[in-house]
Amino acid sequence: MNIVSIRIITADAARLVAFYEQVTGVQAHWLTEDFAELTTERATLAIGSTRTVDLFAPGAARPADNHTVIIEFLVDDVDVVYRGLAGRVDEVVAEPTTMPWGNRSLLVRDPDGNLVNFFTPVTPAAIAKFARS
Repeated sequence: MNIVSIRIITADAARLVAFYEQVTGVQAHWLTEDFAELTTERATLAIGSTRTVDLFAPGAARPADNHTVIIEFLVDDVDVVYRGLAGRVDEVVAEPTTMPWGNRSLLVRDPDGNLVNFFTPVTPAAIAKFARS
């Protein structure tokens, strides 16, 4: 089994896709007007409108109501990303900080209030963990 994507349900897919395109530099692939995917080397971030939920189970997901998940992006230099996000994000939750587990992390909120972590491994153990083969 493999995790292939994380999907965010939103009331405004175009707005949320535009945000993620802007902060990641990844171009979204729109499959329908209600569903887009931003695909990176390791995973896909899918964004679906509330209309897509009705295809699974009406009312099963509520947009802008996440209080537990953090969407994480591995970046080359989190401090460069932080400077590049100036004026592009409405809420910086935590400026770049080195965590006890060896990552330097920047925490922001997307337009729906979801937490987004951009991080760079900085200790030898963290660098080894995320080394690309």
